[in-house]
Amino acid sequence: MSLNRVAVLILLVALASSVTLSQPKRDVREVRVMSYNIRYGTANDGENHWDKRKEFLLATIQAFDPDLLGTQETLGFQRDYLAEHLPQYEVLGVGRDDGQEKGEMTALYFKRDRFEKLDGGHFWLSETPDLPGSKNWDAALTRMVTWVKLRDRRQPKAKPLMFFNTHFDHRGTQARLESARLLRRRIAEASKTALVILTGDFNAGDDSEPYQAMFAQTGKQAAPVTDTYRTVNPNRVPNEGTFSGFKVMATSGPRIDWIGVSSHWKTLSATIDRTQREGRTPSDHFPVTAILRRR
Repeated sequence: MSLNRVAVLILLVALASSVTLSQPKRDVREVRVMSYNIRYGTANDGENHWDKRKEFLLATIQAFDPDLLGTQETLGFQRDYLAEHLPQYEVLGVGRDDGQEKGEMTALYFKRDRFEKLDGGHFWLSETPDLPGSKNWDAALTRMVTWVKLRDRRQPKAKPLMFFNTHFDHRGTQARLESARLLRRRIAEASKTALVILTGDFNAGDDSEPYQAMFAQTGKQAAPVTDTYRTVNPNRVPNEGTFSGFKVMATSGPRIDWIGVSSHWKTLSATIDRTQREGRTPSDHFPVTAILRRR
């Protein structure tokens, strides 16, 4: 081998080493979270039909690379499509109408090499939460919560993590408020022994009663979770809307998609993902994301 070739090889190795050293390793305590209303796949959406956007939506998820993903409006075939193309994730999701396959799901996904499932299940946003398909108050549709209890393989001796994912009713004012109260009680109980992360489409803005019921202090009792987005972005601005209607410029509405966390977490970043192609978005909601670190 000539001296020139040796010199070139040494230079390439040096450059590769410098690139590797310049890329900081992800903190083992860091957890990437995404909440995504993916729009039910049988909707008559024309050019925005599921079959025409599913690969785009999948790419959006892959680009953020969440450790935990909460989806809403997910039908069985959409749950399975994402599970097939995201093989590194384990999925939990059942139909809201019967607790099996009928109806939309609040399907959640978690990286199986990062987390070990300890427990998991579902409850319904009603006066009889353990009854599949139950609906109360002024709700137009059956609504539910899917949850999973996880052990972090990177910190196996640490407290487990409880991940809740939900979708509140789009019409029932009282239903959204009572749903927030019910979910808050469940989260408060879970937070006694576990770290909590909450994702969902709440169909309510951050000036609403359901938002206050979830995140505000009641008397001397602090809320069991805080709003990651408002933690990082304390001042409300006009372009925080998360319902897009498939239009990337539709940002002036309320921020109805939230990620909440217990006090065990420090929020490093929280964003609304405005990914688009030629003015169109992968779903009729913008996904919201948060990067967290155990305290």
